Amino acid sequence: MDDIRWGIIGCGDVTEVKSGPAFNKIENSSLVAVMRRNGELAKDYAARHGVPKWYDQAEDLIHDSDVNVIYIATPPSSHKTYTIEAAKAGKPVYVEKPMAMNEDECREMIDVCNEAGVPLYVAFYRRALPRFLKVKELIEQGAIGDVRFVSIQQTQQLMEKDENGEWPWRVRPDVSGGGIFYDVASHTLDLMDYLLGPVQEVKGFAANQQQAYPAEDIVSGSFRFENGIIGSGMWSFAAYKNEEKNRIVGSEGEITFSCFEEKPVTLKTAEGSRQFIIEHPKHIQECLIQSVVEELLGKGEAPSTGESALRTNRVMDELLQAYYQHS
Repeated sequence: MDDIRWGIIGCGDVTEVKSGPAFNKIENSSLVAVMRRNGELAKDYAARHGVPKWYDQAEDLIHDSDVNVIYIATPPSSHKTYTIEAAKAGKPVYVEKPMAMNEDECREMIDVCNEAGVPLYVAFYRRALPRFLKVKELIEQGAIGDVRFVSIQQTQQLMEKDENGEWPWRVRPDVSGGGIFYDVASHTLDLMDYLLGPVQEVKGFAANQQQAYPAEDIVSGSFRFENGIIGSGMWSFAAYKNEEKNRIVGSEGEITFSCFEEKPVTLKTAEGSRQFIIEHPKHIQECLIQSVVEELLGKGEAPSTGESALRTNRVMDELLQAYYQHS
């Protein structure tokens, strides 16, 4: 490819600032078409963002000859369908996270893309953000010695119903694959995969304590990475406040940071404590999209692929396996 001409399927909220504008800010990259089932909303998005074309049918966008890469920004329940359609049309795919409803769907998406000879990328953009690259650098430089364990803790207040009195798709297992855990914990678990390597073994518990919406609202688990590092996580989505903290502890120190809050990365060792304040870009997916464009142009390598994202879906599936088997 000499230039990357993007088409978005599902130009909803996530594309307004996080991703959509970034496509036109990168050299040899442009956003040429958008699609939304509500045609008036697609037309409005195109007008506001200066996009030449809009559609209300995904198939029309996928088969537009001006579009040569597809970005799928719909809820997870349609990720597999649109990925397969795009791959069969011979077009690379960049799909939102979580990659799909479950590990089996992820594998099917990977297989179809491999058969079609097109790459598959997933929007786990934290792998490319400078703040988390700093965490990776500290670990690889031995700033905390040999990593021993990692702990993840996240609490959120109960999600509210939308203006129509319905629960958002993020807490509907038939659309999201699970509860809000699938939506937000996927970011943290994928980042740990990037920082520390793949997880080998998982054990988990989940429950629906509040009984407010259809999905689980609390998840806990432990996991062992292939390199022997031990991890634990606790996620509660019916708690009294929103708070999140990740701690990576080594033989000579520890690193703490947040995946979601604007807090500094903190390094603590016997010599004292240091903080690294690294702001995110305005369009938070821009760094990852840049790496995808560079790979498609033959100039680099993107860090978030179907294969890496499948591992994150596998960990989430295993953490929730017992809950959904008995629910």
